[in-house]
Amino acid sequence: MAQTVQFTEYGDLDVLRVVDAPPPAPAADHVQIAVRAAGVNPVDWKIVTGEMREVMPVQLPAGVGSDVAGVVTEVGAGVTEWAVGDEVLGRSTTPAFSEYALAQSADLVRKPHGITWEVAGSLAGAGGTAYAVLKRLGVDTGDTLLVHAAAGGVGTFTVQLAKARGLTVLGTASERNHDYLRSIGAIPVTYGDGLLDRVRAAAPQGVDAVLDASGRGEIPMSIELTGNPAKVLTLVAFDAADTGIQIHVDGAGRDLGAALREIVDLIEQQRLTVGIARAFPLADTAAALHASRDGHVSGKIVVLPSL
Repeated sequence: MAQTVQFTEYGDLDVLRVVDAPPPAPAADHVQIAVRAAGVNPVDWKIVTGEMREVMPVQLPAGVGSDVAGVVTEVGAGVTEWAVGDEVLGRSTTPAFSEYALAQSADLVRKPHGITWEVAGSLAGAGGTAYAVLKRLGVDTGDTLLVHAAAGGVGTFTVQLAKARGLTVLGTASERNHDYLRSIGAIPVTYGDGLLDRVRAAAPQGVDAVLDASGRGEIPMSIELTGNPAKVLTLVAFDAADTGIQIHVDGAGRDLGAALREIVDLIEQQRLTVGIARAFPLADTAAALHASRDGHVSGKIVVLPSL
């Protein structure tokens, strides 16, 4: 038996319990992983509280978590690229807040020795989404990108991926995060009244595309800045779909492998950094999700089943 985190009903995060369950057995194209680290994303606590039940229904009892890093312990009959003992990172198909999880072979990349387990387990969700966002917005070298909530999980990856590709990046954030945004290559702009004028002053050349990871009502001004709603993409403002902007809910989708390879390469080149705010043992998964929901940390939150 192995330990895994489950909930039997939607509710506040105290519905989460650590239970014993058999380790999941891999199908032909899957591998079994002994989980060393599993990153926390906002979607995780939204699943538990029921906020995602219309678009991501689950069959109860259910587990949660999908960002994963660990050691391959068993491979499916059709897997040829991985072997027992390989250190990998990516996205799991079974709950990642567990001692063991399954992942499709194609959703994994090799974990370099120089990347910590905490960082490795925090890349797939936010990093993969950032990669997909840039692809959908069609931005390229020399373009100017505005990122709302640039100091958040997806925002941090988007800023750094865009900078590595030769874009100018503006990021909205509270003033306490301005030094951090400068450190990762963004031009910081403060939230609040007068934001449109401040962005125009910071980017007199204009704004080519906008990522909204905030949902604080910046859609109209973002459309005005780009002059084209199709060049505005939101991860959160679903009620603005009728404006013609892009809505993104699919993470990296089929591009996950390419996304992770680019991100890992940039980390090894020291051109992309991932801050770890806090690490929690498996027994404290509810506290980890509380910390994510409260939003008072800077950097990724991670659960360490072997801690």
